[in-house]
Amino acid sequence: MVIASIDLKDGRVVQLRQGSEPVLWRDNAPELAEEFDRYGEVAVIDLDAALGGGGNRELVKSLLRRAECRVGGGIRTAEQARELVSLGAKKIIIGSAAFRVPDKNPGKKEAPGGQAGLAGPAGHTEYAFGVNREFLEALVKKIGRERIIVAVDAKGTAGGGYEILVDGWKTPTGLPLLETARAVEPYVSELLFTCVDREGTMTGIDLDPVKKLREAVSCALTIAGGFSSPEEVGAAAALGCDVQLGMALYTGKIALADAFVRSLNWEKARHAGGLLPVIAQSPDGQVLMTGFADPEAVTESFRRGKLCFFSRSRNKLWMKGETSGNTLQLLRLRADCDRDALLAVVEPAGPVCHTGAYSCFGTDRRYTWEYLQAIIAERFRNPRPGSYTATLDDELVREKVMEEAGEVCTAKTREEIIWEAADLLYFTTALITRAGVEVGEVLDELDRRHKK
Repeated sequence: MVIASIDLKDGRVVQLRQGSEPVLWRDNAPELAEEFDRYGEVAVIDLDAALGGGGNRELVKSLLRRAECRVGGGIRTAEQARELVSLGAKKIIIGSAAFRVPDKNPGKKEAPGGQAGLAGPAGHTEYAFGVNREFLEALVKKIGRERIIVAVDAKGTAGGGYEILVDGWKTPTGLPLLETARAVEPYVSELLFTCVDREGTMTGIDLDPVKKLREAVSCALTIAGGFSSPEEVGAAAALGCDVQLGMALYTGKIALADAFVRSLNWEKARHAGGLLPVIAQSPDGQVLMTGFADPEAVTESFRRGKLCFFSRSRNKLWMKGETSGNTLQLLRLRADCDRDALLAVVEPAGPVCHTGAYSCFGTDRRYTWEYLQAIIAERFRNPRPGSYTATLDDELVREKVMEEAGEVCTAKTREEIIWEAADLLYFTTALITRAGVEVGEVLDELDRRHKK
């Protein structure tokens, strides 16, 4: 997977060299999140919160509604992490908090992973460095190990090893990278390794510590720092690592489409004629069709914004719907865990199957709440003669919601409850559609409450 980074400072998107020197600023975080989401999860890092400032909470919340995000920066309690998950964060990135522990025995040194370590920097003598097991255990209980990423940001040492840094890479901990990563692994689903020496420099990724870290742990591993070409993305992917891009992406040195293609397991595809299977799925989860793609088809899908395949019968690139007009608008593309199969979330412009059916796996479109809203929205946009839905102005639809709610409450039999509940759902959907509220937003709110 290729992950684009959105680092936030003072309400803006920033890219820093070596974690401190601003190189560029952007004011379009929401638009960037929507664009980056087509290629993979988005890493949203609140730099202000990480440095103890007020943070960019409202902006982060807005990005969580626009993209699949992993969030980091200044998360110091399990409650903070759980709140972000409830707001839609896919994963939580923990940095300094994972390595600061109460220093009950100042000055004492233990092996990495112990509950004490080197004494903290000036002004922080109440802390020592080690693996904060108590905090990580609380985090696992609150949000689950599968949602936890720990950032093991490290810098090379004179002895040839790598030392973990905290506090925005300003404070050395004395904790060696490999041993500490192994100590953290039981609490996480993934580690994020940033090579601090290369971060923001675009001088190329140092694969030596990446290889050693990949051998040291078995959890998922994402690499950041110094990427300067799509070929380097491919080299990291060949080691079984995901890649997080920042400076190279914003300066145009690496295009996300190229990085995405390089991240896929084409070596495995070589045994299947150089093709990877692609599953096309509607936004509400219905499987529409399957096909195959080569690197050109994946690249063209991103370029055109329409799903493209490699046609085995025609032996050439083929865009779905290029003759019928029944194209598949590409919303996002995701690789599976082995990066040898693709899931394309698409919006169909018409029937998907050559038989005229909505899906190649069934004649009818599955009736979902999203589908109901799509029908109602179409009636509002293009009123048909005799359409009852088109007559539902704001006042009338609110009256009907109150009326139907009462009828649901007074219904006696199972059949009556089903009938009246269907009426209530219809009118409620008409009401939220008139208000510009998407069904997905209501479901997201229910999901947020479930995760609280």
